[in-house]
Amino acid sequence: MVRTVVAGLDGSPESRAAVDWAAREARMRDVPLRILHVHEPTPPRLAQAPFLAEETRQDWGREVPPRVADEVRREQPGLRVTVEGAEGHAPVVLLGRTGPDGLLVLGSRALGGIAGFLAGSVGLNVVAHTEHPVVLVRAGESAADEHLADPADGAGTDGGRTDGAGTDGTPYRPVVVGVDPEGTDDSVLAFAFEAAARRMAALRVLQGYSLPAFYEWAGSVEGEALGEMDRQQAELLEQKLVPWRARHPGVEVHQESQRGNASVLLAEASRNASLLVIGHRIRKHSLGLRVGPVAHAVIHHAAAPVAVVPHQ
Repeated sequence: MVRTVVAGLDGSPESRAAVDWAAREARMRDVPLRILHVHEPTPPRLAQAPFLAEETRQDWGREVPPRVADEVRREQPGLRVTVEGAEGHAPVVLLGRTGPDGLLVLGSRALGGIAGFLAGSVGLNVVAHTEHPVVLVRAGESAADEHLADPADGAGTDGGRTDGAGTDGTPYRPVVVGVDPEGTDDSVLAFAFEAAARRMAALRVLQGYSLPAFYEWAGSVEGEALGEMDRQQAELLEQKLVPWRARHPGVEVHQESQRGNASVLLAEASRNASLLVIGHRIRKHSLGLRVGPVAHAVIHHAAAPVAVVPHQ
């Protein structure tokens, strides 16, 4: 159970967007928000450069986070907001100070167009090493982006994300979750169903799958055999969702099983989502922990905030 939402703040536009998203999430969950600023000491040789002066960075840490906290309190009356500063290697400190009962929210730079997300070394490092959910928020993300367009505004008629296209008075866009019926852990579906229930939003469950290697090599598949594969995949997804539908009868569920690259399908689906939820299998590699290819691609290219839920 999440008891605190923790937002990393480093002065970048993406981290400011992360703080705002974290504040809305904390209020929705009725838990406190903790704004965490990590000061990484500048190497002595670099600290001599005027734009990297150690005193300037320390002044920023003392002055800006409390000011941001005051702004959040004005925007979210009644929300409990605290500010904490720490020193050390950012990914290690962020994970250590969040703990198992905290939801960590970080910023990701938005490059626009097909480039999408650029998670940055801190975000990817945290995702690779965390054992608890982390949410990545792009720069420029606002509350309006989470909601469906207001028809009176005449914006967003194609259903895609449009700056300022929604208001808090309109329903939330769907929550999207990527599912592999044979590999997705229950913790991923639990996070997605609960997120949809809190938002009173629909849940779009998306499975992307490829043909078996033999068929790819053969170069052709008979139409009847292809249809049978599609039916089998759809049935596997349906079976996976049966207990979750029973636990969350109030959540409207739309399931889709499509042939294609899962990361591409999820990135496209994120254009009309309030939140995208993906799983991340904790993998040990010869060079250390790493992020799997689907999670890596989705983190970089999704248009909506991405909740990464790690599992064994």
